[in-house]
Amino acid sequence: MAEVIKMPRMSDTMEEGVIVSWLVNEGDTVSAGDTLAEVETDKATMELDSYFDGILLHIAVKEGAVPIDGVIAVIGEKGEDWKAAVAAAQSAAPAKKVEEKLVEAVSKPVEVAHTAAAPAAPVVNKVIPEASNGRVKISPLARSMANEAGIAITSITGTGDNGRIVKKDVEAFISNPTVAAKATIPSLPQIGTISGQDEEVPVSQMRKTIARRLSESKFSAPHFYLTIEINMTNTWDSRKRLNEVAEVKISFNDLVVKAVAGALKKHPKVNSSWLGDKIRYNGNINIGVAVAVEDGLLVPVVKNADQKSLTHINKEVRILADKAKVKKLSMDEMQGNTFTISNLGMFGIEEFTAIINPPDACILAVGGIIEKPIVVNGEIKAGRMMKVTLSCDHRVVDGATGSQFLNTLKSLLEDPIRLLV
Repeated sequence: MAEVIKMPRMSDTMEEGVIVSWLVNEGDTVSAGDTLAEVETDKATMELDSYFDGILLHIAVKEGAVPIDGVIAVIGEKGEDWKAAVAAAQSAAPAKKVEEKLVEAVSKPVEVAHTAAAPAAPVVNKVIPEASNGRVKISPLARSMANEAGIAITSITGTGDNGRIVKKDVEAFISNPTVAAKATIPSLPQIGTISGQDEEVPVSQMRKTIARRLSESKFSAPHFYLTIEINMTNTWDSRKRLNEVAEVKISFNDLVVKAVAGALKKHPKVNSSWLGDKIRYNGNINIGVAVAVEDGLLVPVVKNADQKSLTHINKEVRILADKAKVKKLSMDEMQGNTFTISNLGMFGIEEFTAIINPPDACILAVGGIIEKPIVVNGEIKAGRMMKVTLSCDHRVVDGATGSQFLNTLKSLLEDPIRLLV
């Protein structure tokens, strides 16, 4: 009996997946566990595996977006009627809606050229896939791997659908030292009078989810903001002494995570979630740490941060950030946050406000440490000051509650020895 392969839900916020490339062709024999295709979700590029043995009778969507439970392929025995299997699968759901989604998915290209679409080149040889606007066709996962390895993608030969560069092509290139040694980053074009051209690119699944979730948060949760300035002079000096004996180099962000965890323990109402008809005061302190990635923003979670040492927090945040940059975070590592920290201090930002990451009630925006004159006991001295802004959901947290939390955070960072007891 022919088995219909549908788009699975690969993350808790996924509404559709984008088929980047197929790793098998129609007519190929596949076994359960074989990888069929690469699928881009809102959080990562993942491999879609087969659950059945048989022949890939039909590929419904070569490239593009497919809604959850949309038909993408059929596996069965040679000569079997795959059309009947597709018709039966579609009749189980609202047929019109599924059909419209499939048409949209098939017609929506992954690589968008300029206003005039270039004719598709026949796949005769495995050549470097290049769109009419000069962009190389490459899966997001393969691009991340090539960037991390310092490889020019124009040096890699693609073996995917229509010559797209996929994961295995980058791995094969890296494993060939002779070829890899010859790879060079292409030189910049000569400066001259060049007519600029507009470029339109499809919105990634990650960016779609960021737009949807943060729009919902910004326009449904009544935000208010509280800013406080913290004297980080003692923390600056303490960090130097800690790094003389610590097995890893403790960062200021590690100290902020530890201090936030301590402040949340004293103010549990800030460590809460809005659930519509009820408020949940979370028993565990799980801190999400926003990490910038190529397509947007991911928020890996440090679970039970109040129970972990600075060294442990440092190692965990580094591992999670590295995984986030190559889209290798697991679902467990991206969910369960009860509070979020967004730190832009390393980019020279002194002060900003952040949008709450639902269902959290608060998010802390951390600016850079600035050396400037301050008044201490009537005398002007040099101080290292840092501004933090707490965004609060007024349905859950009131101004007094948020202010008390910030004052506790300030006292912990201005007297960092308290973080160790």
